[in-house]
Amino acid sequence: MPRTQCFGLTHICIPALGREPFNKRECTLQNLISSSSFNSNKSRRGFNVAALALAATLACGSAGAQSLARSEATESYAPGRVLVMPRAGLPDAALVKILEEHGGGKARRLGNSNLHIVDLPAGAEKTLVERLSRHPHIKFAELDRWVLPNLVTNDPYLGSQWHLPKIGANAAWDAARGDGVTIAILDTGVDALHPDLSARMVPGWNIYDNNSNTSDVYGHGTKVAGAAAASMSNGVGVSGVAGNARIMPIRISGIDGSASLSAMAQGLTWAADKGARVANISYLSADSAAVNSAASYMKSKGGLVTTSAGNSGVDQNIAATSSMIPVSATDGSDVKTSWSSYGVFVAMSAPGAGIYTTTNGGGYAAVSGTSFSSPITAGVVALMMSANPSLSSSAVEKLLFSTAVDLGTAGRDSLYGYGRVDAAAAVQAALSAVSVVDSSPPAASISAPLGSSTVSGLVAVNVGASDNIGVTKVELRVNGTLIATDTSSPYGFSWDSSKVANGMSSLVATAYDAAGNAGSSAMVAVNVANTFAADTSPPTVRISSPVNGAKVTGNITIRVDSTDNNGSAGILQTLYINGKSVASVSGGALSYGWNTRKMAAGSYTIQAIAQDAAGNRATQSIQVAK
Repeated sequence: MPRTQCFGLTHICIPALGREPFNKRECTLQNLISSSSFNSNKSRRGFNVAALALAATLACGSAGAQSLARSEATESYAPGRVLVMPRAGLPDAALVKILEEHGGGKARRLGNSNLHIVDLPAGAEKTLVERLSRHPHIKFAELDRWVLPNLVTNDPYLGSQWHLPKIGANAAWDAARGDGVTIAILDTGVDALHPDLSARMVPGWNIYDNNSNTSDVYGHGTKVAGAAAASMSNGVGVSGVAGNARIMPIRISGIDGSASLSAMAQGLTWAADKGARVANISYLSADSAAVNSAASYMKSKGGLVTTSAGNSGVDQNIAATSSMIPVSATDGSDVKTSWSSYGVFVAMSAPGAGIYTTTNGGGYAAVSGTSFSSPITAGVVALMMSANPSLSSSAVEKLLFSTAVDLGTAGRDSLYGYGRVDAAAAVQAALSAVSVVDSSPPAASISAPLGSSTVSGLVAVNVGASDNIGVTKVELRVNGTLIATDTSSPYGFSWDSSKVANGMSSLVATAYDAAGNAGSSAMVAVNVANTFAADTSPPTVRISSPVNGAKVTGNITIRVDSTDNNGSAGILQTLYINGKSVASVSGGALSYGWNTRKMAAGSYTIQAIAQDAAGNRATQSIQVAK
């Protein structure tokens, strides 16, 4: 049987019956022989191909068999959900309406980002993506694909860590070892009890099961974590590139090792919100708009994301991205490995063949794949951030690229990107950049709508932004009021023009870089001409009980009723007694039980305030006595 790239820890691929080998859920001969189906001496002798294929499915376990069925039934995407990014500023109610009109269901926001998972009936995913992708107020929509980890082989020999001197890690360690930097490992989990990893661990999260159990269910994540940050100078095993960095395990996969794009995006958002400055995804993810958006979110918070280029050995035909750092794999001769994918999206290359690292259960092995060139690069990024914590993520990335060892065609190319990572040069550049101050503001321009044009309803606003290092966010203001903030390119907004009065309004976009420099666009004036004017009508409010001048005793009920021209759902009612807020509800009815027994005799003022969604307010006050 041929030796080839397969899913999981493989020597020889065993394709499932009736399916092509490679890139789906094949099991391995190694796993097969250790499975319950082949645990007896009898089962180890004289088995035929048909029995082997059947047992291959059984060897995956029930979850593996389900995964095979899932893959074939859905073309490797998650049934019943898609990933959607509305334009910045689109009201939640407008998103709900758009989804309802196009067959989508409930939208769940990922963390503090603007990315959403949309639920829908299984089988309607492609139709919804096609419809939403053409909608002017949806930034993108894509299928929530399942992706396999990018590991090639798990060789049975002990290798040396040749890659560390190759990238100059030993020299880099004289100045930095990753102290103070957290690397999020988005993978199959991490063995937190491994003697070379236990001291490095910080709490993470299990995105797949939505709990705190981040143990390694497949074995891939422990290998990846060791390549990035196995403990150094502890007298045990191996050393990661950034051996003093912290490891934040983010489990994004099922027990079969495959992970969805939504789990990757959610994991990046979670890690960014928890303070991780580096994240590694050893899955091919650079072609996902959702994952790129989440990586941009992390970059806006001072982080960087490294990812695998893939192991198919072909040009992936993926567009270049500025959100993350895709990494191809090189061998000991600084040549791209035959199995490493390539293309214009590749930004860096790093050693990926025969990398000696940690394994699940406390062991060590030599492994190969872009799964390991990626965390090696992540480790170098952590060294740079440790050497100079004040550097922005864009500045670190720029220095990482400029210090790489240029291989292949001069300059950036599709095989090696900017070149093979050089830890020693990168750390030295980070140290030397202490006195460099970025004082150049970004540039911003509004390309749509055009000046003097007439607009109404939801208006799509397109903004172009650029910077000498990198744009971190763009804000849109209308008549001086902040409408929304977008953290990922292409920058686009949805402005609800019904919130302003008909007539001329001014639009200004402001772009920011990591240093805090800001550059604003020229003002664009547009004529707002909605068929209905902005809501300037206040709601009505009435205290129906008790009546004005009433004498109160014991327990009484205060009732307030409000109405509004746009419906009662948007009303916020607040009740005050002698100036003290005692109740607040949304909607047109408020009921409050007031115990007057402990109140002193005298006069009391009951006041009710109703405010609609547009901010218009109405007030009524009455006097009662005890």
